[in-house]
Amino acid sequence: MPKILLVDDEPDAKELFRQNFRREIRKNQYEFMYAQSGQEALEILVSPIPPDVLLVLSDINMPGMSGLELLDEVKSRAPDLPVIMVTAYGDKRTETEAIKRGARGLVSKPVNFEDLKNSLTIMVDEVSQ
Repeated sequence: MPKILLVDDEPDAKELFRQNFRREIRKNQYEFMYAQSGQEALEILVSPIPPDVLLVLSDINMPGMSGLELLDEVKSRAPDLPVIMVTAYGDKRTETEAIKRGARGLVSKPVNFEDLKNSLTIMVDEVSQ
């Protein structure tokens, strides 16, 4: 079962994603792993990266290591692992910087979960081929 690592310092993020993906979780379509910091995410993504980790969803603004710094680390360790950045400040400059650093995309808060689910379905199909 594909795993998605959600990295967000907001305590509510875990429950928000759990509620919005409850059907997919129940159907064993996805399993979510959670980290509240970039450093905690890197501890989960020890080398080699677990093969069942499908992608990383990371907030950009976090205390300590930012999401962009985490993106750099993930891309240096696993260049093919897709990373989608999540931000409450979805300006063009932030999006351009995230894409330049290797992000697969940028999702603005509040998250449109239907759009995110569609993107995940496409990624799962790409990985399965």
